[in-house]
Amino acid sequence: MGRPPNPKIEEKDLRGFKHFKLLLPMFEKLHNHACESDKAGNRKLHYDQHIALILLYFFNPIVSSLRAIQQASQLKKVQKLLGCARTSLGSLSEAARVFDADLLRGIIGQLVEKLQPVHHTTSFDGIQGVLTLVDGTLLPALPKLVEAMWLDDRNKAFKLHTQFDLLKGVPVQMDLTAGNASEREVLAANLKPGRVYVTDRGYVSFNLFRQIIDIGSSFVCRMRENAAFEVLEKRPLSDEAVQAKIVRDVRVRFTGWKAKKPLGDQPMRIVEITCKPRRTTGRRPGDAGPTQGQTLLVATDLLDVPAEVIALIYQHRWAIETFFRFFKHVLGCRHLLSHCENGIAIQTYVAIIACLLIALWTGKKPTLRTYEMICHYFTGLADEEELLAHIQKLQPQS
Repeated sequence: MGRPPNPKIEEKDLRGFKHFKLLLPMFEKLHNHACESDKAGNRKLHYDQHIALILLYFFNPIVSSLRAIQQASQLKKVQKLLGCARTSLGSLSEAARVFDADLLRGIIGQLVEKLQPVHHTTSFDGIQGVLTLVDGTLLPALPKLVEAMWLDDRNKAFKLHTQFDLLKGVPVQMDLTAGNASEREVLAANLKPGRVYVTDRGYVSFNLFRQIIDIGSSFVCRMRENAAFEVLEKRPLSDEAVQAKIVRDVRVRFTGWKAKKPLGDQPMRIVEITCKPRRTTGRRPGDAGPTQGQTLLVATDLLDVPAEVIALIYQHRWAIETFFRFFKHVLGCRHLLSHCENGIAIQTYVAIIACLLIALWTGKKPTLRTYEMICHYFTGLADEEELLAHIQKLQPQS
């Protein structure tokens, strides 16, 4: 949903403040952050107020820029809710530099803990671990931004490395790096126990596989077509596996010097699945990649999970791509409120909080239609009864 030019914002244009009242206590612990050097007590915009103003930007299309946020802060209703005075553009710009973005990770964790799974897929009932989709996406930046180079002067970007809880339908972690940062290294630095990491070919690394296993998690990863391995055992295919277009299910040992040191003789598993041949994209924007073959290889250390379930887990990787489109196009993250890395990180984390709030309010994963209805409610085009009616009509997600 596109954001309109900046009109004059009036009190009647903004609604839904009671929902913000429920959130503010969660942000209170941030209130005195970065006030240590302010001995005279001159700070007018505090961290909790700054976060609330950015949430106002996400849920009110009329608040479409940093200047519009500043204009909204002049409204008595906003000032009463946030307990802040009129905010200047200078204060908003300074906030992006002085407030620590990483402090928002704790709030994200609190919200994730409150969420219940929105997917109910009985096939996953036997999986030991949180199904966590992993991928990265480029966030286009302004040409004058020099902190994150990608290729050349025409292609500069930050990259969001995302961990996405499949069953809850929300991101549980996003790490902001330079656009050319290694996805494998970022994931290795943020591994947690009790998860099943679902990744694509860009994450193929035997060292990473070893780290995932050692930390107490598992992986389901698509391999490159030239992956070298020795077949130790051919497993019979069930009727369900055949229906899932599985060609073979084998226990293997990866060969080659890159695999031998981290994995040794530890057995792994390859599930080969029939797919439609197509031209893939290259690692760099605009590049054409190799042609995808008629089958794909999915490697995993889950030796006892049915082959058709492994295939289904990998098939659900599309959910993170759908989220990326929602995140960048719907929540406005293509329009950066700040040009510094910390400010972009703050905007990114608040966008995650916005996604989590939609999931908490509706009991469903964030979608374009639901987001639009919430925005209609916050701007007064829809009343609470219409919003609740929309939520009740949402189909159960499987």
